[in-house]
Amino acid sequence: MGEPLMQDEQLEILQFLQRQTPFAPLPEDVLHRVAKAVDVRYFKAGSQILEFGQVAQSWFVVRSGAVEVFRRDGTLYNRLTEGGHFGEAGLLQKKKVRFPVAALEDTLLYLIPEPLFTELFDTQESFTDLVETEDRTRLRQVVSRQTESNQLMSATVESLIGREPVTLPQTATALEAARCMTQAGVSSLLIVDETDSNDHPVMAGIITDRDIRTRLVAGGLSYDTPVSQIMTAKLVTVEHSQLVFEAMLQMLRHNVHHLPVMRRKIPIGVIALSDVVQYESRNSLFVVSSVFRQASVDELATLTADVHASFVRMVNEDASSLMVGSAMALIGRSFKQRLLELAEENLGPPPVPYCFLALGSMARNEQLVVTDQDNALVLDNRFDSAPHDGYFSALAAFVSDGLARCGYSYCSGGIMATNTKWRQPLKVWEGYFNQWMEQPTAETLLSANIFFDLDGVWGQTEWADKLRTLVARKAKNHPRFLASMARNALLRTPPLGFFKDFVVEADGRHSKAINLKRRGTAPMADLIRVHALAVGSMAQNSFERLQDVIAAGILPPGRGQDLHDTLEFISTVRIRNQANDLSAGLEPDNSIDPQQLSAFERKSLRDAFLILGDAQSFLKFRYQSARGA
Repeated sequence: MGEPLMQDEQLEILQFLQRQTPFAPLPEDVLHRVAKAVDVRYFKAGSQILEFGQVAQSWFVVRSGAVEVFRRDGTLYNRLTEGGHFGEAGLLQKKKVRFPVAALEDTLLYLIPEPLFTELFDTQESFTDLVETEDRTRLRQVVSRQTESNQLMSATVESLIGREPVTLPQTATALEAARCMTQAGVSSLLIVDETDSNDHPVMAGIITDRDIRTRLVAGGLSYDTPVSQIMTAKLVTVEHSQLVFEAMLQMLRHNVHHLPVMRRKIPIGVIALSDVVQYESRNSLFVVSSVFRQASVDELATLTADVHASFVRMVNEDASSLMVGSAMALIGRSFKQRLLELAEENLGPPPVPYCFLALGSMARNEQLVVTDQDNALVLDNRFDSAPHDGYFSALAAFVSDGLARCGYSYCSGGIMATNTKWRQPLKVWEGYFNQWMEQPTAETLLSANIFFDLDGVWGQTEWADKLRTLVARKAKNHPRFLASMARNALLRTPPLGFFKDFVVEADGRHSKAINLKRRGTAPMADLIRVHALAVGSMAQNSFERLQDVIAAGILPPGRGQDLHDTLEFISTVRIRNQANDLSAGLEPDNSIDPQQLSAFERKSLRDAFLILGDAQSFLKFRYQSARGA
């Protein structure tokens, strides 16, 4: 019975390997060779499979049971079950075992001899990609493929230009402008100053068909009115090499429907909202425009479904996390701005100027659909509590209650303008930030951490810029402050990975679900913020902060890109999970059951967690020396 039994056993091995990711793409003849070469070994639970430093002779695939992989210091590195593999690190580096392995359960292993493993690694590209031992390389490939598949990330503004800009001198009349638009079939004209001595025409403004309706006709002006009197002189432009998505953000931020496109300071065309709509998630644009048309909080609250639909559509179009986060943050800002307009209509003009702040994820352009409201009020230094605070208390309550009606839940930590402490004159805010940076404690910064992500959304927004400048200038010179921020950034750590249907913690404990915000994106944002403060970055978004950090050269080579890939991948999984919940009619949240993840996502998330863990170790090493200072 020897030969037939061996053939049956090899066939079973072959069928098993065909179902496993590293082997599935291999040619049939290669797979047959592998199946014939496999050596089968059994290990009882608790027995040692590999010792650190022993000669590496085989590559291992778990057929059944479970194993634990350890670092040389004895800490748990990974747990593997059916289909998992180990031993590649030793085979590829000096043929010495780098990670000891023990059987967690009674385990059956397939052993592939070193010469055949090396041959597969050298000749089969797909096998190499899937077995690659460098977690960073593997995650880089995953994120690159996602980026390449996203056309929105590569389409530039220049690709939308259909013709050269149509121009008129600023001495032309409104009637001439209307006739010119009709003849040329355009909805806008660039107005140029022909008296300027430059070789190229200098833009003086832009006029659109809407300007003629609203400023000329509705205003009762003569058709002979010079276009200079009804044009928009303060131009918002976009560079030809910018992405279509960035053009959309410009339109949203400045509430304009036409953008002159510039190349070396010369206009080469004009793109309209309708052009962008063909490329971009039109619904995010429509939601924003809808927000500003609503006349009451009740009407604004009806848009929640549209916001969710816009979010799901962008995810289905493979938008990057930056694009989704930016669009959702802009929608959130629009709700705040419209609510403040309504509040001022109800309460009358403010007694002193003010700036309404967005904090946290909205300020970083990283907002999703599961979010609370973090906000504050900066008041003019002439603010006098007795006569003025009644107004601002009512205004804050109006906005906060309105946001809650629109799906932005109240902040459980009380970081809202309704809290008197966070409704103060500019000089008090400057005092807050100075105290946090000059006399830091981990406890005070634990609640104040969120204020280091701030953006002005209404009123005297330059005050927000002033506070950001203060922080960027001062934080880098206060090592105790940076050490306190770093200590807080280490309070939330990533898990080790996944085992069966559980999340595995670094100490080996299991849990049934993982909160990807608390254990993934939030720790990433925290550690990037510390580095950004250390280099005096003025950026708000984590990806943009990371670019400043990389440029400053404070990270080991290649680690900046690793952090970028890690943040992008964890954010993407979190975003898709929320979109899937919405599509299924479920309440979205930040928790993920491992059973919802594919094997590919589990593997890539584990790579991301390892990089995050290493980055936290570096953060601790870099800033810990100042703790006791």
